[in-house]
Amino acid sequence: MVEAVTITHLSKSFAGVKAVQDLSFTVGKGNLFAFLGVNGAGKSTTISMICGKLRPDSGTISVFGQDISEKRRTVASWLGVVFQNSLLDQELTVKDNLKYRAALYGLRGSGFAERYRAVASSLSLDEIEHKPVKTLSGGQRRRADIARAIIHNPRLLILDEPTTGLDPQTRKNLWTIIRHLRQDQGLTVLLTTHYMEEASTADRCLIINQGKSIAQGTPLELKNKYARDSLHLYGVSQEEVKQLGLPYKPVQNGFVLELDSPRHAVDLIRQQPELFTDFEIIKGSMDDVFLNAVHTSQPVLD
Repeated sequence: MVEAVTITHLSKSFAGVKAVQDLSFTVGKGNLFAFLGVNGAGKSTTISMICGKLRPDSGTISVFGQDISEKRRTVASWLGVVFQNSLLDQELTVKDNLKYRAALYGLRGSGFAERYRAVASSLSLDEIEHKPVKTLSGGQRRRADIARAIIHNPRLLILDEPTTGLDPQTRKNLWTIIRHLRQDQGLTVLLTTHYMEEASTADRCLIINQGKSIAQGTPLELKNKYARDSLHLYGVSQEEVKQLGLPYKPVQNGFVLELDSPRHAVDLIRQQPELFTDFEIIKGSMDDVFLNAVHTSQPVLD
């Protein structure tokens, strides 16, 4: 089956500085793919190459089976991109922004009207469609940004840190919209984000550092490799915790012990059930994955 995105041995340098180094990954059709890294890791450079704004020094990029070096215009018509900074005309209304954007893809008249109704319904644009963009709240502007990105009915939606600066409720609402777009339109989504809980909902994740791939897999695979579950014990003394024979650290009202696996907790409970009157097992998080993957990729200095 043809993948939505296939990147093979991609490299790009600027003035001798390697921004992307021998990067390879695939994004499956219909998937949510999280592309993660610290600032300056090479994410934006990679996205710019996927969008055709930058040419790679070496390597290939294909989108739905088409090499972008050969089918740049065709591939561009399949992409919708929401950048960190809004590209909407601040003086125009939301609807006028979308009208002019759609015209670039040949959508005019009744064709635009039909597509606009579908997009406006999906993104609840009715209450803001006649407002100038400069008057919108952060969440409203983000909805308008997404509308701009999908007005031409793309196959791949690229979201570059779409929820940065938004409050938790607005972020939650925006992700509900994105989830519905994927379900209703079959969109493939490539996401960059600094919010690891957003990455935890992805089908697959890639973490890069200094332009190189350092970890990729499903969130569960990455958690199993880079994060450990922890056992939180409450209502016990330090002497009692020592009986378990595991490293521990004190926290408010209790102690935390790292586990090799959930099965490890079961064994401990069976061995000394009297200590486990009040406890909880906390799963390793994508924050742990990210921090540990980046840390282990750093060169060891003498």
